[in-house]
Amino acid sequence: MRSLLKWMLRVALMLALAAIVVGVWKREEIQRLMAVNSLFAEEKIVHNFSHMNEAFLTVALPRGNGPTSELTYGTGFDLPESTDQWIEDRAVTSLLVMQDGEIRFEEYYLGTGPDDHRISWSVAKSYLSALFGILLAEGAIGSLDDPVVQYAPKLAGTAYDGATVRNVLNMASGVTFNEDYFDPNSDINRMGRVVALGGELDDFAASLQDTFVEPGAQWQYVSIDTHVIGMVIRGATGRSVSDLLTEKIVQPLGLEQDGYYVADGAGVAFVLGGLNFTTRDFARFGQMILQNGTYGGQQLVPADWIAESVLPSAPTQAGKIGYGYQWWIPIGAHEGEFLARGVYGQYIYFDQPRGVLIVTTGADRKFRDDGVNEANVEMFRSIAQSL
Repeated sequence: MRSLLKWMLRVALMLALAAIVVGVWKREEIQRLMAVNSLFAEEKIVHNFSHMNEAFLTVALPRGNGPTSELTYGTGFDLPESTDQWIEDRAVTSLLVMQDGEIRFEEYYLGTGPDDHRISWSVAKSYLSALFGILLAEGAIGSLDDPVVQYAPKLAGTAYDGATVRNVLNMASGVTFNEDYFDPNSDINRMGRVVALGGELDDFAASLQDTFVEPGAQWQYVSIDTHVIGMVIRGATGRSVSDLLTEKIVQPLGLEQDGYYVADGAGVAFVLGGLNFTTRDFARFGQMILQNGTYGGQQLVPADWIAESVLPSAPTQAGKIGYGYQWWIPIGAHEGEFLARGVYGQYIYFDQPRGVLIVTTGADRKFRDDGVNEANVEMFRSIAQSL
């Protein structure tokens, strides 16, 4: 009996030591996983969205040594009466309104400030669209109708085999993917755990085998489609998205501060939602798009690509919000009205005829409630019309 007890104590000690060794060896991964599990907690979400580098691996987007492009301030104006309640209800953390290249309103909320690097979430998709348009014009990608496996051979034999570049730009790949942020076992949350634990998103994309419809037949928002666009870009150029974005967009914009991407374990940028910039630096990108790709006297993104990419070309349902090449087109939009949108209240809204750009960041845990997006768009329209 005594010998059995000694044996059991030895086993317990060995298991405890093993747990300590694994805990030390995997400490960073465990810390990142714990951070991801509490990323959207009510008491942490505002802080977390300004400190994503504390929870994830990152890759830098240096602003370079060039001068900062100045954002001048115009005359102030009175926001619509309902704006204060909207800011509170939607947990807005920053609101910046520009018209004709001048800041007309800028304010920060919930303890955030102008130097916070806020997570873009899916606003990053629209940045990737702009970069893609540059590379298409340069001839790195031959045609939107090329199969994705031509540039991303790792996807041969997967659910993406048969989809074209246009299909993934339109979110019409037909690939089965559960995008429910509130389901812990959804594909989008499984993907988040891959990033947190230092896995590789290329492998995750290549693991998808199921489709629900033929490519191009139906629109369904599938965030991993945007990662596939990144795979196409990397395969076509032999360069990283972070390097390309830095060279062709970030540094020519004359940002105030360096930005960064959340990255996976291979150092590959989380292109579908991992950009982190200050609100004013998001506005610099937005102003360039508002000006049909020109900024600081340079044509950074081809104007014809912007015009094409913000058309509602995806096969969305009639009467529903439209989608282009990684851009959203609101219901009832007039010409030149479109937006970039990310979960939890991240927006860049464009009204080109009025020369209006609106950037908001948020920590809205009720962003999926019925009518929230439509109400946000109506608020942006009301602000634009009040200028």
